[in-house]
Order: sequence, then structure tokens, then C-alpha cells
Amino acid sequence: MIGLTAAPPAFSCAAAQNGCQAKQVGYAAVRPPGDGSLGGMGAEEHLAAWGELGDPAALTGRLFRDMVGALELLTVYLGERLGLYQALYADGPATSAELAARTGTTERYIREWLEHHAASGLLEVDDPAAGPLARRYCLPPGHVPVLADTGDVRYQAFNGAEIVRAARWMPEVAEAIRSGGAPPPLPWAPEGRPEFNRAVFLNLLARQWLPAIADVDLRLRSEPPARVADLACGTGWSSIAMAQAYPLISVDGFDLDADAIQAARRNAEEADLADRVKFTAADASGPGVSGQYDLVTIIEGLHDMSRPVDALRVARGMLREPGCVIVADELVEDEFTAPASIEEQYHYACSVVACLPAVMGDPDTAATGAVMRPATLRRYALEAGFQGLEILPVKAGMLRFYRLTP
Repeated sequence: MIGLTAAPPAFSCAAAQNGCQAKQVGYAAVRPPGDGSLGGMGAEEHLAAWGELGDPAALTGRLFRDMVGALELLTVYLGERLGLYQALYADGPATSAELAARTGTTERYIREWLEHHAASGLLEVDDPAAGPLARRYCLPPGHVPVLADTGDVRYQAFNGAEIVRAARWMPEVAEAIRSGGAPPPLPWAPEGRPEFNRAVFLNLLARQWLPAIADVDLRLRSEPPARVADLACGTGWSSIAMAQAYPLISVDGFDLDADAIQAARRNAEEADLADRVKFTAADASGPGVSGQYDLVTIIEGLHDMSRPVDALRVARGMLREPGCVIVADELVEDEFTAPASIEEQYHYACSVVACLPAVMGDPDTAATGAVMRPATLRRYALEAGFQGLEILPVKAGMLRFYRLTP
């Protein structure tokens, strides 16, 4: 039995036993569009920024800057959770009293939040010399897509909630590290299930990334209509994105998370795609799916599977000739390097606090972690019976695309 779902631990990067994450809630959504750089600094630049390794003063400064950044993300959490960014975006500049009135919050708290955000360069203030209650604050236009517009692929305000969820889980992760097991799943409440990959999938997955794979794009546009299986579909945005971009295809999304599947069905209905996009809260290895699909996709899920070889074997069995499996997973270095780029540091940190703990409860886990290098995936593919693995020339931010052929 191959589970295609996510137990909901902290930091939204999760996997059920034998399964993979419902990718619409994956930490790896934290990526910029374009070339995938999170700051453009490679290992050498970071080493220079840190100072000489072994220098206690440099390390003290680094950890202080990290602390400032972590605290800033907590204030971003408050801005998103309380609707402060949305209120500034929708209704324009405000004093602390006006923003408090708009959002049903307390003026003194809001004043401190506004002052912090202005001091940190996240908001603009019209006259810093004015009295505290007279100052008016606004969201700079360039910050709107990052902090307020959830439909923009550059939206990043969810990072505050991610850090809060990660911290909430840390005591259980520490105990799991001692015991060797997995921490218990953390409920989505009170923030709710995030869907911050929605904009990325709807705007990029089937409008830029899949079209860059010429033969796959051609098949999806051609008669007879192609059938696509989307494994670990979560709340369905990847499936919906493919159906929107390719009007001939039908898509079957699989996930064992019944709540996620209910949300996916609602999303498909609202998108007027329920006739071509079906979602099933069931195991993809069940009857009636063998040899039925022209394309199987696993988008941002494979490294979170406790038994990725089993899942790939099932995906291979779902194909009919000349179909293929497309896997999108983290764009990591080919080999271990130290010191590493900021992107590699990010993937490793996510792996330590979320991805690896989430799969350690399975006694037969592959324990892949977020840093799944191409050689590792190649080994998994060969063990699952695939004859070939190709790294595709798709520019997809911090994702790497692979084609697996039976």
C-alpha cells in the first residue's frame, strides 16, 4: 500500500508512512521565481560574510543577525495572521488607530508593530518626526506582491507561519532525535492548512514548466486526450493547473488525506473543472489504475516519502506506453559541499527540522531528507524498475525536473 498524503507536522513538510507530502503544503514553496536565487550568494560569499571560521566575534554577529531575522518573521506572522498587510493594501495608508479600527485590534499593539516594520524597512512612514499617533504608514508598492497579494508567485508572508509552526514542533523533534522515531503530527490549527503553492502552480507549473518539456507538452495538447495521474495531489492545485492549461486532458489526483481531497474537489468545482479533474482519497496502487496513464507527476513530494522506491514502482505501473513519470524535487547540489550556498543551507535546515523527522516513524523508511541529490533519485528509479532518468532543462526556481522512463 503506497500512501499518497501528508501527516501534518510543523513547517508543512510532511509524509505519511509509505507516502509523500500533499505538496500544496510543502515548505519548498518558499522560493522566488526566476533563477531560484535567494540572494545570489554562493559558498564563498557566505564564508566572507560570516567572517573567518573559528572567529567567535564573527559567529556572535552572525547569530545576532539570525536572531533579528527570526524575530522579524514572527512580526510577519502577526501581520499576516491579523490581516494587517491586507488592510494596508486594500484601504491605503493608516495611523495606528486607523489600522487597529480596520482590523479589530488594539491600537497600542498595532503602534508597536507599525514602528517595528518602519524601522525594519518593511513599511514606509510619512513623517518619522510626527507624534506616535499622528504618523501614517503605508505598504510600499514593491512590497505588495511579497506581503499582501496571495495570488502572486512572489508572495512570501506565509514564512512567518512556517517559522511559528517549526518552533511549535521542536520539543517533539528533540525527543524524536533521542528515541529514533518520529514526532507526533502537529495539527494545522490555529493557522489552518496553508495553500501557498496555489499561485506558483496556477501560474508556472503548466504555463512555463511543463511546456518546457517539448514531447510531454505536445502529448498533453494532442488527440486522443491524455490521462494524467497527479500523485500526492493535496488540495489539488497542481491537478487544476494542468487541466486549465491543457483543455483536452483529464487528471486524476490521488491523496490519502480525506480533508485535503474534500478541499481539492471544492477547488475543482469552483474552477469549473470537476468534469475533467477527479480526486480520490485512496491508495494509487489500488485496482483499476494500472497501465491507464500517459503521464504521472510527483511534484515536490518524493523526498518526503518514507518509501520512495515503492511509490515510484507504483507510478511506473500506472503508465501506458510511451508514458513517463515527471518528478519535480529540490534543486540541490550534486555532491555534499561545506560551506554551501544559501539555498543548500535552506534545504538542509528544512530537512533537519521537518522533512526527515516526518518519515522516521516508518521502520522501513528510506530517510531521504530534503537534500535528495540526483544520484539518490537515480538509484531509487533503477530499483523501481525504470530504465532511464533524465535531468530536464526546465528553469523552475529552486526545483529540478526529472523524467523517468520505464
